[in-house]
Amino acid sequence: MSTVETLEEFYRQKYANAPEVRPNDPGHFNVFRVEDHAATQKAPLKYARREFYKISLIKGHFVYHYADKSLEVNGATLLFFNPEVPYTMEHLGNERTGFFCIFRGEYFSDHLRNSLRELPMYAPGGKPAYMLDETQFRSFGAIYEKMLVEIQSDYRFKNDLIRNYIMEIIHNALKIQPSEKLYRNIDANARITTVFMELLERQFPIEPATQKFQLRSAKDFAEKLNVHVNHLNRAIKLSTGKTTTEHIADRLMGEAKAMLRHTHRNVSEISYSLGFEEPAHFNHFFKKHTGMTPTAFRA
Repeated sequence: MSTVETLEEFYRQKYANAPEVRPNDPGHFNVFRVEDHAATQKAPLKYARREFYKISLIKGHFVYHYADKSLEVNGATLLFFNPEVPYTMEHLGNERTGFFCIFRGEYFSDHLRNSLRELPMYAPGGKPAYMLDETQFRSFGAIYEKMLVEIQSDYRFKNDLIRNYIMEIIHNALKIQPSEKLYRNIDANARITTVFMELLERQFPIEPATQKFQLRSAKDFAEKLNVHVNHLNRAIKLSTGKTTTEHIADRLMGEAKAMLRHTHRNVSEISYSLGFEEPAHFNHFFKKHTGMTPTAFRA
């Protein structure tokens, strides 16, 4: 299971004819119209970190899930997607319009005095969503239109110009107060529990035999969700009455039983697939939860 979606994976998921990501282009900038993207999208946006930044100017009705938060938006919004924070967007309506651009951090590495991550919208705990009125939506849209024209040009210094356009978007956004009202009345405990369960379930079934269960502890999940492990444990316990460790163990047991019943893999192979370093550790885990060994269960 990949922990970070690469640009190549992003393009394969979204486009039948994926643009090339050239090795000699480490920053890799690209810009799109939302309407064109929606027409060619091959699959829903998965909940994951990306290896690239994304800035979306979008008008529509959707819920933006990131880390342990959920924001419902209906209208024009400017969104800053951070490579450090897993996210996904759930569209609630069929109509959406706007633009988005993507780029790796290297695109700016030699051109900024400080890191992009020091900007308020990308700082830890920052507010990435900016609600816009129609005038602001058109103003930001005009900048994206310039980027669409420039990326097709043969102007020698076009990337310098595009970087200036991106910074114009960022600084104009910073003049607008982030949309605090979007962050109210969100049940963060329920949301983080839902995301945890989704990430846990996504690891199954474990196929092929060489695949290995990777997120095995509360700490593993907390790192993927970019939250403190104590916050994760508290949220899950409050929402479900069970600990993070109990949920992971229950799901591991369910998969272990299914593999013992419905596959021909031996106990050592199953042990490895479920992330146990030694078959003896798996035997102890299985017996602790069922009162019998894996071999006895399969018999």
